[in-house]
Amino acid sequence: QEIVSGDSEEENNGVNLMDFSDEILLHILSYVPSTDLVLNVRRTCRKLATLCLDKSLTHTVLLQKDYKVNKDKVKQLMRDIGKEIYQLNMAGCYWLPSSTIDHVTRCKNLVKLNLSGCHVTSLRLSKMLSTLQHLRSLAIDVNPGFDASQLSSECKATLSRVSELKQTLFTPSYGVVPCCTSLEKLLLYFEILDRSREGFMLSGQLMVGESNVPHYQNLRVFYARLAPGYVNQEVVRLYLAVLSDRTPENLHAFLISAPGSFAETGATKNLLDSMARNARLDALQLPKAWINGSGLLQHLKFNNPFYFSFSRCTLSGGHLIQRVINGGKDLKSLTSLNLSGCVHCLAPESLFRKAEDDIDSSILESLVVSCCNLRHLNLSAAHHHSSESIGNHLCQLLSRLKHLLSLALPVCSITNVAANVEKPPAASSLVPQALGRKVRIGIQTCPRNLAEQANQKIESSVFWALMGSLRFLETLEIIGSSFSSAMPRNEPAIRNSLPPCVRAQSVGDSEVAAISQLTYLQSLTLAQLPNILTGSGLVSIGLQCQQLRTLSLANLGMMGKVGYMSALMDMLKHCKCLRDLRLEQPYFCAGAQFFQALSHCSSLQRLCIVSRSGTLQSDAVMSFMASCLEVIMCHMFMGESLTACRNLQQSIVRSFQADRPALNVVIFPLLHEDLTEVIRDVPMRHLDEITLFKSRVAEEPPNLWW
Repeated sequence: QEIVSGDSEEENNGVNLMDFSDEILLHILSYVPSTDLVLNVRRTCRKLATLCLDKSLTHTVLLQKDYKVNKDKVKQLMRDIGKEIYQLNMAGCYWLPSSTIDHVTRCKNLVKLNLSGCHVTSLRLSKMLSTLQHLRSLAIDVNPGFDASQLSSECKATLSRVSELKQTLFTPSYGVVPCCTSLEKLLLYFEILDRSREGFMLSGQLMVGESNVPHYQNLRVFYARLAPGYVNQEVVRLYLAVLSDRTPENLHAFLISAPGSFAETGATKNLLDSMARNARLDALQLPKAWINGSGLLQHLKFNNPFYFSFSRCTLSGGHLIQRVINGGKDLKSLTSLNLSGCVHCLAPESLFRKAEDDIDSSILESLVVSCCNLRHLNLSAAHHHSSESIGNHLCQLLSRLKHLLSLALPVCSITNVAANVEKPPAASSLVPQALGRKVRIGIQTCPRNLAEQANQKIESSVFWALMGSLRFLETLEIIGSSFSSAMPRNEPAIRNSLPPCVRAQSVGDSEVAAISQLTYLQSLTLAQLPNILTGSGLVSIGLQCQQLRTLSLANLGMMGKVGYMSALMDMLKHCKCLRDLRLEQPYFCAGAQFFQALSHCSSLQRLCIVSRSGTLQSDAVMSFMASCLEVIMCHMFMGESLTACRNLQQSIVRSFQADRPALNVVIFPLLHEDLTEVIRDVPMRHLDEITLFKSRVAEEPPNLWW
């Protein structure tokens, strides 16, 4: 701090931070990581020493994305303020050794503890929980080797008082669920692979001693998310078996997210029938096979629903309006709706309809009117084509949802109907001249107002108007309806992609430029926009969307070459807040110029590049890692040889691991047969949040976990 002294206030132009009120200083300090507050900031002066230990700052300690924290810092932190911590979040701290968990025992007053993604053995968990008598909320991983018989009686006593449990399963097990006799909220994440590392097929049957019955009598929230694989389905059925016998009286949220086919059985049918008779739900998500062709929705009762997900269901718009919205019932309580992959959800019926047929705007209008307080809406992975009726375009109807914070749309839904006949030219005023066509010096042969006419056409487009009306939007996904990533979860890389929708052919640079109106945009995903020529709209986004933190671009423009590289590099120079960058593009050349531009992103933490036949320059990667000190994740799946990939990965680890404890580097040929084996070792936090492509809008209910 540089304080300018003078004889009068007029001469003193400096500002002393310590002159601010305690309330303002506490608000400023709340943005500082807990480890920095306690171990560094509080040692600067007496006033900050007192403020840094204020209850508002020590009550909740968040370490989940503090990538600089290490075992020694955690030990010192717990020693200094352990007794003052009531909520501790260490989710995803995969780099910390398991012995770090021993220091949590100092936090005698802990009420909420999140250890998802941390290495915790059965014995360590038992020792830790034995001392946390006030614990009411717990999140852990259950890994191979977990043995519930090793849990002490004191540990089980603590678990018997836990009312909220989040459990990620990497092996078939009940985990600690049978010990939690007071459960009100149960979140289960099934990440069990069908094969062991040795290649043996795994069974979904639980091990001996794992047959204890879970206690669901007080359950209010049940959530299960399954990774692909039949073992996950077998194990979740065992968890559901108890629910099928008797549905908890207070159950108000029942959610199962299952990819692919998850067939309904007699037990699950009994469960759903029991729910229809006894439960009044506020949140619902079911596998598509449980909804398709059944009258279940007609019999379920809802109270004040806040979340619905009918992802990948064949639910028609007629059924959606009649059975869920009850013909236009007031659903102001609904804040999150996921209709991803519901190809007929905006059509009156699905029996004789083709997926590419026009939508029925009256259904969408009923939805918008009834659910006027929606904050999260996902309409991706479907062809939602608007008709030529004036004022009934999908974008025009969605513009009424003024409270939207996140939105996912298919590319073909944002084009003007008239664009198939006459496409407006690109907006020259939105693009630096260096990125457009060369301008001939001489006599102008076109009207002077041609550029103005072009801008008027663009700004009158329905998508431009939609972006202008959703000024507070924080997350936007525009994804081609037929797009599929080259990196599926547990399968070899996809070599061929489906062609984009015909109506999406007119979506290009000018539509991307319209996104620059979103001043508060934090996360942007653009995938399969075939008419991207120069990528000029990206520059506008970089200039205007200064709060952008997450950027994911995939298959933009022609697949044979990366025509938007120059614009992308110009964009990156302005993205000072960007933390996560994911690029998926065939023939992407990650060379010196690209990494030099990327070095301007001083806040960047995670980088993922997926490119079939793509190339990279090792020296440029090393220079980039040396200049961007915050980068802790570097994933590149390209067309280089296995030897070149391994050499570069080893060089990065040797050079930077010591100073970056959380560093995770995976550089591997995209089309190599062992790709799935490499993927399984990636920390779940990175794999789920950035490495694997998926739509994340309304993926889960808001505030499902803290």
